[in-house]
Amino acid sequence: MSRPPPPFAPQNPTPGPNPAGPASSLPASFSNLQISRAPPPFASGGPPPGNGPAPSSIRGPQAPPPGARPFPGSPPPPSQPAPPLARPAASVQQSPPFGGPPAAQPQQMPPFNGSPFGPPAQVQRAPFGGPPGASQPPPFSGPPAALSQHPPFGGSPAAPTQPGPLGGPPYSAAQPPPFGGLPGAMAQRPFSGGSMPPFGGQQPPSQQGPYGGPPQFGGQRPGSQPPPFGAQVAPPSQPPPFMGPPGLNAPAFGPPGWQGQARPGIVPGGMQPPMRMPGMPGNMLPSALGQGMPSTPTMPYSPHAGAQVSTPSKIDPNQIPRPITETSVTIFETRQGGQAAVPPAASSEFIVKDTGNCSPRLMRCTMNQIPCTGDLLTTSGMPLALMVQPFALPHPSEEPIQLVDFGEMGPVRCSRCKAYINPFMRFVDQGKFFICNLCGFSNDTPREYLCNLGPDGRRRDADERPELCRGTVEFVASKEFLVREPMPAVYFFLIDVSMNAVHTGATAAACSAISQALSDLPEGPRTMVGIATFDSTIHFYSLKRSQQQPLMLIVPDIQDVYTPLQTDLILPLSECRESLEQLLESIPNMFENNRVADSAFGAAMKAGFLAMKSTGGKLLVFQSVLPSVGTGSLSAREAEGRSNISTGDKEAHKLLQPVDKTLKTMALEFAEYQVCVDVFITTQSYVDIASISVVPSTTGGRVYCYFPFSALSDPAKLFNDLRWNISRPQGFEAVMRVRCSQGLQVQDYSGNFCKRVPTDIDLPAIDSDKTIMVTFKHDDKFQENSECAFQCALLYTTVYGQRRIRVINISLTCTSMLSNLFRYADLETQFTYLVKQAASGIPSSPLSQVRDQVTSTCINILQSYRKYCASVSSSGQLILPEALKLLPLYTLALIKSIGLRNDGRVDDRSYWVSIVSSISVLLAVPLVFPRMISLHDLTSRDDEDTLIPNPLTLNSENIHDDGIYLLENGEDGFIYVGNAVNPVTLEQIFGVSSLAGVPTQLALEQFDNELSKKVNEVLNEIRRQRCSYLRLRLCQKGDQSGDFFRSLLVEDKAPGGLSYVEFLVHVHRQIQSKMT
Repeated sequence: MSRPPPPFAPQNPTPGPNPAGPASSLPASFSNLQISRAPPPFASGGPPPGNGPAPSSIRGPQAPPPGARPFPGSPPPPSQPAPPLARPAASVQQSPPFGGPPAAQPQQMPPFNGSPFGPPAQVQRAPFGGPPGASQPPPFSGPPAALSQHPPFGGSPAAPTQPGPLGGPPYSAAQPPPFGGLPGAMAQRPFSGGSMPPFGGQQPPSQQGPYGGPPQFGGQRPGSQPPPFGAQVAPPSQPPPFMGPPGLNAPAFGPPGWQGQARPGIVPGGMQPPMRMPGMPGNMLPSALGQGMPSTPTMPYSPHAGAQVSTPSKIDPNQIPRPITETSVTIFETRQGGQAAVPPAASSEFIVKDTGNCSPRLMRCTMNQIPCTGDLLTTSGMPLALMVQPFALPHPSEEPIQLVDFGEMGPVRCSRCKAYINPFMRFVDQGKFFICNLCGFSNDTPREYLCNLGPDGRRRDADERPELCRGTVEFVASKEFLVREPMPAVYFFLIDVSMNAVHTGATAAACSAISQALSDLPEGPRTMVGIATFDSTIHFYSLKRSQQQPLMLIVPDIQDVYTPLQTDLILPLSECRESLEQLLESIPNMFENNRVADSAFGAAMKAGFLAMKSTGGKLLVFQSVLPSVGTGSLSAREAEGRSNISTGDKEAHKLLQPVDKTLKTMALEFAEYQVCVDVFITTQSYVDIASISVVPSTTGGRVYCYFPFSALSDPAKLFNDLRWNISRPQGFEAVMRVRCSQGLQVQDYSGNFCKRVPTDIDLPAIDSDKTIMVTFKHDDKFQENSECAFQCALLYTTVYGQRRIRVINISLTCTSMLSNLFRYADLETQFTYLVKQAASGIPSSPLSQVRDQVTSTCINILQSYRKYCASVSSSGQLILPEALKLLPLYTLALIKSIGLRNDGRVDDRSYWVSIVSSISVLLAVPLVFPRMISLHDLTSRDDEDTLIPNPLTLNSENIHDDGIYLLENGEDGFIYVGNAVNPVTLEQIFGVSSLAGVPTQLALEQFDNELSKKVNEVLNEIRRQRCSYLRLRLCQKGDQSGDFFRSLLVEDKAPGGLSYVEFLVHVHRQIQSKMT
């Protein structure tokens, strides 16, 4: 039974012999490291003991206990029909937020029957629906069972066309469906980790579809009958979704061939049993306080210690905290017993049932109880911040976000603070007034919205109205929210055709990627496209149908840029598709003898912006060399930078700042007119990413970097990155504001956006990968046990031109006990805060200073716990709070990361900073604490219940000369080959018996043998989990690449860096000296 595990789970379950001996030596004062543990409460705050049978841990398919009613939404046992979906009131339209045009009339829903996860009712719309139609597009996710052979890159014979997800145009098999798909398959494979994988998965018909692609924000199209839960409709044969550029011999990015599988049994109530601590008596139940407390798992530590420190006393290496692999699926109810439940780890696998608080995928807080005072927060040393990811991809089994239409009157709001109606607003005096949960103001209930209260004081219609019972809803924006007509979906492509770009193959790769990705653009008359190329001048193309061939219009003035035509530069895709495809095919030939080495990147962006100014939209720029002429040109300052760094100059970090204000000023203007810029850097040299990245980060876009660009292996990644960029869930011309209860105020926002007024942030575009960090400070006190609420409101335009307001709510208990802050701390969210803080400090402070700040943040938090909360008084112990026990390991990983290490290219560091600025909680941890697995023994594994083997601990004891290992961080995959690997194994994986002459940048082919098939399955599963087509690099023992690989083994001692054990000793000593 194979099921992909959560994306992030580094722990080696089967340790080999430990060369360091049973224990590594350490100073006497460190003789016993202790993790302070509360008795373990029920995971995710289940009901207190005594309410029915204890739940069993979830692993593999299993039937519910006899007589137990499955949790609504768990797949029914084979003999039992699936419950139909049901919920909202008449005014509610179940429509995908990225949905197609509104239906002709509001549709009536069946009454709520308590099952949020059954197949959707017939009135639902297509996933991210395009215009409703009779047939349903496949939710994204891999090719169907019919496809047994992965075709080579570039497609296959045409097959029947089928409509694209995201309402894309129909595609035939020769063009891959956007992230493939299983039409009509509603029930899908349990969620494998958090990140919603966009890419493939091949399944036999008996199996539930893989978790992939955009959420079923609306399920079935009107008129189509949903299949029963678990049933699957086999689509026409189609090629795998990840297609590389034509002409490569490598197989297509193939989908993993999972065995048929049922969803692992889901425990009634969705709880995991409390795990017993070593030495805790079997009959000891979690304290009653534990409802809503996180479970405190035992740590099956790996017994590999770090480097030895020669002193007489011993530390038990089994006591070193390491991440553990979580393989069970939990159902997480966001509120239980009137209180917020503690969310599962972001990297674990869970299905959310929204019972008043939003899904933790959309909004997570660094602590799940809020300190009553600012002093308490300061004492704890911990940050108070939210990570908001408004379009985060849900698990396919989750109920879609409901759409509510208040008609002309618009959504009900507090008249003082303008907060939107939500489940925490109290109705009083027979429902005539409602009291705002954020500012406490008493508002008159609008006449159209009146409803009597029941005996429990709640409105009688509360459970029928999503805005009164769900943490996340979406409102149709009324006229007051429209400044202008909603913008069309505009995509303008800008391609570097300078000499270097053409010679390295970057121009051809960009043209090929755009051409293949056109079928993934939203379907319909509102989708507009335009294209220009540039070297030291800018070339626009008029794509009018009436012309025999596209007309090239050259703009030579690159200081004072203009557009050559007011019309015809951007046209509806349906009108110009053929001429655009023809043009993309001919661009590489048109410029093949180009001798112009200069690049007018800034001027070209400005010209593209002028063409889009009246509408706004996405400007996708493919750039290959340092922008050298025209407005916004840059100079090669890296050369002078190298000498600065080697002389230990304090000013070295200046190279990580933009060279001047030109591009920032330009970016602010782009943002004002709703133009979002994404830059794809396909280069073999320094391009000053520090300066270039200002444009994407101000306009809601991002930088993609392919250095050094390889025409062999990078076109596949370029295509997949572009395709996911345009087909993932996203919105345009957005404005976001976060409000919070009186007692707190928003201190700052950080991420990729533009801010004109203190309270709001402007996002020309926002998508499922972008996260905004919001920090808070106290301006008053809270009462013990009162609730503190946060509300994020995002006004945006869907790709189909509807204006919507997505409202995300969470309400958390306030506490005056410091121990509660530590007990309810959220490690991954706090660490994401730490990573983002470090990244923001890199351009303005010397690296050593940033590293010291990171370390002292970790030490201050642990010292506060040691001083105020630890019951043990012996100073010889390092005491770690259970919830934050991995903080030292992650901190060490951050200090050694690409962003903070001394060696490395300036551009690599700037790229790292640009990724981190909008990274999600789910991907922040692996970015600095990567996952390592062995590849050579995939065919002889004994843990076959997961597709990806359990990760190895990140130290060199796990690296053997006869082994092959993959280490991945969500961006890159490094394949390390020892120097004594069996040539047969090399032949099986790489197709050669010796690696001499094999390029470092790898396009891994699939060969006809079991090991090669397994390696490719594992790789594709990781790509799917990470929503990213990993770039593969070959690392060999004995050369530079091998040394680089070893530098990523966080637990090892490194030049100028401590081993994990030494770092724990350092942290412990620092805490001791602070205590005295």
